[in-house]
Amino acid sequence: MAPTAHRRYAEILRDVEELINDHIRQQKKFVSQPSKLKLLVPSVGIFFTPLLLEEAFIYQDNRRRISSRRFVPPSFNDIRLTLNSAQVMSLVRDGPLQLVTFDGDVTLYDDGQSLTEDNPVIPRILTLLSQGIRVGIVTAAGYSQASKYYFRLYGLLEAIKSAAERNEINVPSLIVLGGESNYLFTFDTTSKYLLTYVPRTDWMLEEMKAWTEPNVSALLDVAEAALRECITNMQLPAEILRKERAVGIIPKSGTDARKFTREQLEETVLVTQQVVEMSPVGKKIPFCAFNGGNDVFVDIGDKSWGVLSCQKYLGGIEGSKTLHIGDQFLSAGANDFKARLACTTAWIASPAETVELLDELADHIHSKERRTF
Repeated sequence: MAPTAHRRYAEILRDVEELINDHIRQQKKFVSQPSKLKLLVPSVGIFFTPLLLEEAFIYQDNRRRISSRRFVPPSFNDIRLTLNSAQVMSLVRDGPLQLVTFDGDVTLYDDGQSLTEDNPVIPRILTLLSQGIRVGIVTAAGYSQASKYYFRLYGLLEAIKSAAERNEINVPSLIVLGGESNYLFTFDTTSKYLLTYVPRTDWMLEEMKAWTEPNVSALLDVAEAALRECITNMQLPAEILRKERAVGIIPKSGTDARKFTREQLEETVLVTQQVVEMSPVGKKIPFCAFNGGNDVFVDIGDKSWGVLSCQKYLGGIEGSKTLHIGDQFLSAGANDFKARLACTTAWIASPAETVELLDELADHIHSKERRTF
């Protein structure tokens, strides 16, 4: 029974793989005629690389025994992890991979925590850097001070500094882009907090220059009004937090502070997003409304702009040579979702899965090197 199921699942994914290949061929021709995949899934976007789905299924089936199960069919997680493997395999095969960007919370560390020195993801990131792969952390956390990012990332920053002093990494290429796409810092061993702020004028994309401060302020005013309305309508025990390039709601401080329900957070995201989208200023400046787990924020820009900015700042890296790893890819209130417009992506569900994915990436790189030599 298992061999039959394995063969059928592999055949299905081979057919989907060919549909994607046909879509990519149409994409490269810049023709108006839709691909077969576009006809089947009108909302499908662009693909930066092929996806080796059949090979990825075989890899994941050996680990998860998908085809050996009698009563439990292939799950969402089975498919998600198979897609991750297919993307990593393709990046390595058609490489070289030049840039890996990470979300922060739930991707590198647990929600609301910090990247401590004992985090198992740190040696994996050091391996990427030692191979000449650039690393970016593209996070919603928006600070203009290096110290704030140091206290969230100190384990990694100190580990990179130590590795550089031991000459294990020649030129560490780590950047942090905060507030989705608003504050850029580069790793710097001479800085007190191991990060140096880069003025926005030094890395902004051309389109970002049209985001004038009056319009930024006006958009945040609209978002703040919508958030206040949600607090009133749902009687949320929340308060407004306004920043330079973001506005959001957080739990009220004090003994009666409590966690918001998922439904309250998602309703707040969707209401605020709609209100801002329908406003005149919402048509002038891109923004991101997202559910942060126990808060809701509206940021200027989004992670597609953040990843594109990283690519530009690091010398013009292509989307087909970039991998963004994050946990928020659901379309409603998920800020990693937009990164799909800038590069290839991998959808993980925990920091442990990030470690597993980086191990898988390392295995594929080593396998390719062995075949080369």
